[in-house]
Amino acid sequence: MAEVVPFRIDVPKAQLADLRRRLRQTRWPEREPVADWSQGVPLAYLRELCGYWAGGYDWRATEARLNALPQFRTVIDGLAIHFIHVRSLRSEALPLILTHGWPGSVVEFMKVIRPLSAPDDADDAFHVVCPSLPGYGFSQKPDRTGWGVERIAKAWAVLMERLGYSRYGAVGSDWGTSVSTALGQQDRAHVAGIHLIPPLAGPDPATFGDLTEAERGAIASLEHSAEWDSGYSTEHATRPQTIGYALVDSPAALAAWIVEKFWSWTDHGGSLDEVLTRDEILDNLMLYWLPGTGASSARLYWESIRQVNQWIAGTAADAVDVPTGCSVFPAELQRPSRRWAEKRFTDIRYWGEPARGGHFAAFEQPELFAEEVRSFFRLLRD
Repeated sequence: MAEVVPFRIDVPKAQLADLRRRLRQTRWPEREPVADWSQGVPLAYLRELCGYWAGGYDWRATEARLNALPQFRTVIDGLAIHFIHVRSLRSEALPLILTHGWPGSVVEFMKVIRPLSAPDDADDAFHVVCPSLPGYGFSQKPDRTGWGVERIAKAWAVLMERLGYSRYGAVGSDWGTSVSTALGQQDRAHVAGIHLIPPLAGPDPATFGDLTEAERGAIASLEHSAEWDSGYSTEHATRPQTIGYALVDSPAALAAWIVEKFWSWTDHGGSLDEVLTRDEILDNLMLYWLPGTGASSARLYWESIRQVNQWIAGTAADAVDVPTGCSVFPAELQRPSRRWAEKRFTDIRYWGEPARGGHFAAFEQPELFAEEVRSFFRLLRD
């Protein structure tokens, strides 16, 4: 059996000094000719954020918080995978693997690890495993093609077996939704259930004659996203190497590329600060900047986004029969109705529509996220 090695983050001072130098030497474009975010991140916002990143942000505090959690690396299928592993004090807790996506990281889940592993009601406890996707964070970057969602799911099954877990749950958002779905399909003998935030299922043409208001809104959201909010995905899916040069070389470019999505995909009334602090945004950015994963993280789109788009559009024919929980937050990108989702997911045991939250639910609304996860897996515990 491959070794599981403790991992500790220790960023050299010179690397942090280089980051600050690059930020201060940024060559800025002119101001946008609009009064909103419709052309991208406003110049004033990004300059202020990058100024704080260079002069006020404290990486060492975040490094210490991450290092306070048990972190490890282990080689699976030739690739070193980084993961956080927090065992509950309750020995019979249900193991749970949490999978992030782009432009997120394990930082997204830091607010929910303790509530899930040490809840007020010990019967709700989980052993929490939170890996970094291949090519993300402190996981190794693949140097060959082929690391799509199915291969990642196979690696996650190996990881859970290696940790000694014979029955476990899987939770995912963004890419984590597809990875968790594939994991449930591939490792059905060991996966108790999958919790998808949200489930990927397209509009059902059979319902078009009697659409609900929510379903009409969901279709409008998909149409708007296709026209105005999918340029990043097309670039990742077609030329990840090209965009990677900017994302690895310029912290300002990386910040603009990622912060735009946080602003667009979170549930706020006009200010991102309402739900995420500058420090939290920068904590996540650092897990792209420090390991230089701008290109490697984008390559997952090159590998798998066409397949995912088929699931979102409802044109894929695969059925998922593993017990499934679904949470659809109100500012999420894809918001299928339950009847649409049931066309693909044939054993939905739980359906939640929380009052607040967007695409980064664990980051934005950790209490609601944790309660959604608990509510589903209560139905599956022995």
